[in-house]
Amino acid sequence: MKLTEAIEFVRNFHRHNKPPAGGLFAVGVSDGNTLVGVAIVSRPVSRHLDNGETVEVIRCCVVDGAPKGSCSFLYARCWQAAKALGWKKIITYTLQSETGASLKGAGWKIIAELKGSTGLGWLNRPGREWQEVTGQSKFKWSN
Repeated sequence: MKLTEAIEFVRNFHRHNKPPAGGLFAVGVSDGNTLVGVAIVSRPVSRHLDNGETVEVIRCCVVDGAPKGSCSFLYARCWQAAKALGWKKIITYTLQSETGASLKGAGWKIIAELKGSTGLGWLNRPGREWQEVTGQSKFKWSN
């Protein structure tokens, strides 16, 4: 799907994140009639992980009432597309308060536990804006 459409979908429906500025590609899922979810893949947000082999799912967003398994479908398709484009690894993050059931359903595993950021250093680069979720502890996932 078009990246601009996915970004607009996130703008309208994501429960705790703002839409990203861009990405490499996006995938969508429908209920047969209507778009009910999107996932956006980008180079890793952390420049330390940007090794030319890794991509990151930076947003996964589905509407309330989307068919069961929609998020798992999106995560699985992100990895399938990334592999087809030559990427070797895919990662994403969830809040520790989230179950991660969709990632588990897609065969992903927790590879790290991360403490929330204090914000120091976060605003040292142009265009960055503090979001409440930045300060929360997260799980890092990969397949």
